[in-house]
Amino acid sequence: MEKITGLIDAPFTPFTPSGEVDLAPIPRYAAMLAKNGLKGVFINGSSGEGYMLTDEERIALAEAWMKAAPAGFKVIVHVGSCCARASRRLAEHAQSIGAWGIGAMATPFPKIGRIEELAKYCEEIACGAPDLPFYYYHIPAFNGAFLPMLDLLKAVDGRIPNFAGIKYTFESLYEYNQCRLYKNGRFDMLHGQDETILPSLAMGGAQGGIGGTTNYNGRCLVGIIDAWKAGDLEKARELQNYAQEVINVICRFRGNIVGGKRIMKLIGLDLGPNRTPFRTVEPAEEAELRRQLEEIDFFNRCNVF
Repeated sequence: MEKITGLIDAPFTPFTPSGEVDLAPIPRYAAMLAKNGLKGVFINGSSGEGYMLTDEERIALAEAWMKAAPAGFKVIVHVGSCCARASRRLAEHAQSIGAWGIGAMATPFPKIGRIEELAKYCEEIACGAPDLPFYYYHIPAFNGAFLPMLDLLKAVDGRIPNFAGIKYTFESLYEYNQCRLYKNGRFDMLHGQDETILPSLAMGGAQGGIGGTTNYNGRCLVGIIDAWKAGDLEKARELQNYAQEVINVICRFRGNIVGGKRIMKLIGLDLGPNRTPFRTVEPAEEAELRRQLEEIDFFNRCNVF
């Protein structure tokens, strides 16, 4: 299978002020991401509030992103759900519309606590789209599935033909690297933490990744990879440290899903509120968010339209 190089964005889901899915901003959204060096999108995931969407909304979003995607722009559809049958249906739909790939995180309920349970869950979903690469989305902070990923690779190897790799959003660069080294790099290990792109390049040999702060800070994060490839370690360090400054700001505003989504409005693309139980940034908070971003010269370094 083709391995992803460069960074894939995890986009936010646009909502109207009343909380309905809004497809209208997606063409402009897609064009902006491509302009700033992103290679595709991983839609309906955690940044996209995927578990707060109905299946019909997720299907509509997948179709809208496919229509809006520039040439060569990969659309990967997150199809994870608490209902494996719903996930399989979403996977079938993604294949039918020509998506590049699919992915799924472990279900938050019931909590998956054993490798065999996780392998079976992935198997049931992946077989719904046998022609597409399937990525397991490892983000245990969201679902409590603190399981060894090297064991998962061993369990699915030869069992799930279209298992492509893992979107690895966890703090263990050691485990990430061990997974990358498995069978001389058999699986595609997509780095999933924007705050540690540089160390993953240095130690893990990462070629691709999926990020959330790439929505508004993609130029910086793409720049880390470009600087690394050019042998400019000092530039790569400066950009990685700056990326962490941006992350420090959003952590004061309930993280990327809430604070990051409001940053999109500040740079020129209002994607609306968050869905319950997330608490949307209030106007007073927005003013403080802008102030803190101005302090780190964000608006001269962020993504541009």
